[in-house]
Amino acid sequence: MSDRLTHECGLAFVRLRKPLHYYQDVYGDAAWGLRKTYLLMQKQYNRGQDGAGLGVVKFDMPAGDQFLLRIRSDKHNAIERIFDAITEDTERLHEPITAETEMGAKRSCRFLGEVYLAHLRYGTHSGNSMAMCHPFVRKSNIASRNIALAGNFNMTNSSELFDQLVEYGLNPVGDNDTQVILEKISHFLNNEHERLIKKHKDIEGRELATTISKELDVGKLLKKAAQYWDGGYVFASIIGNGDAFICRDPAGIRPAFIYIDDEVVACASERGALANVFNVNPDEIKQVKAGHVIVVKRDGSIEDIEFTKPLELRQCSFERIYFSRGNDPLIYKQRKRLGANLAPRIMKVLGNDIDRSFFSYIPNTAETCFLGLLEAVGGALRCIEVDSIWNKIQDGSVTRNDLSKLNHTRVKAELIAHKDQRLRTFITHDAARRDLVTHIYDITRGLIEKDDTLVVVDDSIVRGTTLRESIITSLSQLHPKRIVIVSSAPPIMYPDCYGIDMSQIGKFIAFEAAVALTNEAGNAAIFDEIAAKCKEEDKQSVSKMQNQVKALYDQFSLKEISCKIAELVRPKHLEWDGKLDVVYQDIKGLTAAMPEYTGDWYFTGNYPTPGGNAVVNRAFLNWHAGDNSKRAY
Repeated sequence: MSDRLTHECGLAFVRLRKPLHYYQDVYGDAAWGLRKTYLLMQKQYNRGQDGAGLGVVKFDMPAGDQFLLRIRSDKHNAIERIFDAITEDTERLHEPITAETEMGAKRSCRFLGEVYLAHLRYGTHSGNSMAMCHPFVRKSNIASRNIALAGNFNMTNSSELFDQLVEYGLNPVGDNDTQVILEKISHFLNNEHERLIKKHKDIEGRELATTISKELDVGKLLKKAAQYWDGGYVFASIIGNGDAFICRDPAGIRPAFIYIDDEVVACASERGALANVFNVNPDEIKQVKAGHVIVVKRDGSIEDIEFTKPLELRQCSFERIYFSRGNDPLIYKQRKRLGANLAPRIMKVLGNDIDRSFFSYIPNTAETCFLGLLEAVGGALRCIEVDSIWNKIQDGSVTRNDLSKLNHTRVKAELIAHKDQRLRTFITHDAARRDLVTHIYDITRGLIEKDDTLVVVDDSIVRGTTLRESIITSLSQLHPKRIVIVSSAPPIMYPDCYGIDMSQIGKFIAFEAAVALTNEAGNAAIFDEIAAKCKEEDKQSVSKMQNQVKALYDQFSLKEISCKIAELVRPKHLEWDGKLDVVYQDIKGLTAAMPEYTGDWYFTGNYPTPGGNAVVNRAFLNWHAGDNSKRAY
């Protein structure tokens, strides 16, 4: 994706199922679980570079010793900084630990424990300070009331959830959605303790604490806590007594994969990370079911519980198009199919220019889609040649030269652009800043001639800013006759409120195009009409709200939107006089490439929860009022 998005975070969870000395005996490493957590974080580094955090629970620690610890960093290379500090402890393990020395090792090494919870953060609107880095922790002097929480999520109704906490009689500090969710879960964790205290009123002291720890019903308390949650989320939590859980939203919007064997229970945001870290076949890794929580008790028992009623499955398609690393075999195949599904439309757009067309891609994450497009276009060209030869066979005029053409029928591809680094645009003067931005990509000159067409594949075009300020200008320096920008995803028309930082509708290039087309058609009155309907929607309950912004896009075809976007992303200062086209994937092609990933609300406006309709209407009202910077949730 040429436009930078702050988006989905990364989660890693490791729960050891054997004593620490087992891993020393089998793997020669008592800190095996810690190393695996580190690797899961590194393998998901793409998911969050604004901060990182790690929490650990240590079983059976003596009174006076810490049993739940956390370390966080918001600095550059946060993972390395965290583990540099942790390594200072683990280097104290000079001698192999045994069953007899295990406790001593845990007391001397702060982060040597049995349960790990790690998080990689992409900051959205809450800022990027260390205080915003997960895990969040709520402390108590009773082990089973301590809880650490980390998640990959956005809630559409965090302000309403905050108000509920106030109604409970609480005084929550901080209103960001992570803190609100932590307080909500903690409230019902406390209620569960009170229930068990009443149940076991005949015992007290250490016996009572031990009994409560064993009988703590995590599934029950989560059912109560999640009753009014609206959003896309995956949460993982470790409790001070050794219990832990991972839960996933009822529409399955956010991803969560889990691997279980005799040695470990591990969870991550990406299947490929688990497969590589634990060296297992991807088929051995399962998804956490939508609306379910996996509870791992201190005694090692595992439960899969439905904590909220599942909705229609709406797994995020952007997750497959862009967010996850492409080393998952299913994602790799899906991205190739996205490219292949674009081939017929690209062939039609190019027409007779196909013989003088060169294919490339920007950025690196678009490579797999690019390969799929190359294969499909190459296959189509060979089919054309085969049909031509077949016709000549029928009339007896085929020659050896005709057959040899099959060996020379291939798509021409070149690595045209290379992203060097993101230059700091510290100069505010427009001309100087524009000059810096154009150097983000290094262009390989001498590959394209003036009669050639350059086809460049991108993952997705969100705001069009990088296209307008950098890519088009850079590519035009090759002086092709024509540039065709191809997006593997459909145009983003609607805000996302479930994990991706896309809240302001006015910043989308597709919205700009629809507005421009509406004005050109002399139908600007529709803006006031939509705004009036959005205001009416705001008067009723969220559960009954409808997306009123669809009416804006219903006026135009995908082709009309694409043509207008091509005009809008063409820099005004550009001296190149060639033709510029923009071709988007359509919804049909998207669905065919990944039929199980129907989360397409940013393309279609069909939101998976009622809160989404409230957000899109609010986003339009913000734009209509002239505030293009205000968030819609």
